[in-house]
Amino acid sequence: MSEACAAAIKINQDYCSKCSICHSICPYEAIKRDSETGEVEIDLQKCQVCGLCYSACPSLAIEIVYYDYESLLTYVNCMQERSKSDTLVLMCRGNSPATCKIEEILQNQCLNISNYIPLRLPCSGRVQTEFIFQALKSGIKNVVSIQCEDEFCRFKQGTKINARRLTLGRAVLKQLGFSKDALQVIRYSRKAVYETEKCVGCDKCVFICPYDAIEAEEFATPKINLDLCVGCGACALVCPHLAIEIKGFEFENISKLITLYGESVRKLKAEGKFPAILVFCCQWSEFSALDDPECLLFKKKAVAMEIPCFKALDPVHVVEALYSGFDGVMAVVCPEKDCKLQEGMETAARNVTVLTGALRKMNLLERFELFTVSPRCVGEFNQKLDDFFKRIASMPPLKLTTAEAKARV
Repeated sequence: MSEACAAAIKINQDYCSKCSICHSICPYEAIKRDSETGEVEIDLQKCQVCGLCYSACPSLAIEIVYYDYESLLTYVNCMQERSKSDTLVLMCRGNSPATCKIEEILQNQCLNISNYIPLRLPCSGRVQTEFIFQALKSGIKNVVSIQCEDEFCRFKQGTKINARRLTLGRAVLKQLGFSKDALQVIRYSRKAVYETEKCVGCDKCVFICPYDAIEAEEFATPKINLDLCVGCGACALVCPHLAIEIKGFEFENISKLITLYGESVRKLKAEGKFPAILVFCCQWSEFSALDDPECLLFKKKAVAMEIPCFKALDPVHVVEALYSGFDGVMAVVCPEKDCKLQEGMETAARNVTVLTGALRKMNLLERFELFTVSPRCVGEFNQKLDDFFKRIASMPPLKLTTAEAKARV
């Protein structure tokens, strides 16, 4: 971790009761315990900022930058006043799309909810039971928690830990006279889906899947083994006919968003506001920018677009962004040791090699940069964005059109 960065999580030794709950609950063995004194400390090189220890600490000795108890309550209260909704939907970052439009997931569970307060977190396991109780006390009548399936939790034990907490929480709420629907749990994991009519049977998806989750079928569309698919997006990237995609991160929808943002960027540049940056950001490498991706456009003339994993960074979208009005494109991904989907990193590396080769031929390579960032280091993302912004600002504005891009292809 850079010395210029502040740690996102730390233990206040004055408050610590040395109960060792945090030490026993950490799925990454990132909390060290002195066997003689009982004192615990966080190994920041191993910490993934999942927040499980924070939510479990009975003495409130662990301090965390992201999604702390008070800020979550403030958010819910503000959204309650704005939306006039009495339903809170908690979503794990791994199972909710970038748009946070999750009505389809709810409808599949026979929950017809259209007006709700979305609260998207890196892991459902970091939700404190006290927070749910306080939300219900503040006027929320229904809390729906959309959790990843156990095997697909990006933080290993998050779903299991939260399931136990919510089971106890529901028992307490029942004793207090709350409705059985006051707290509901849904299990969902975002995976690959096929459009059979588009598939030509090339089996590229079978070859590229790092988890062996796609099986070739003779004279038929390959079969997705949903028990193995983790929704990394590698298969979607190689499909020549867009027959297989990750729900919520569809190729065409991302292209439409790039075009939409590009129109806003062109207007800003016409007003002399230059340069404009597009950031493709792995959902596990940065938290704050992805909570409100459009706010960056007006604060720093940048906009963040979420990708489910480094392996889903599509070279086509990077080129498309440069031809849509953006002056530079920055990709932010997890360091290799922090990747939540370890298998298939060589696929991501090949994609970047292809991308840089194409950009070099187009004389656009200097307008793209790939950075590794971890949420454990507060301010690292903003620092790298500022440095990239200054670099692009030293160049003349980029004036390309999508028609030129098609002509080159």
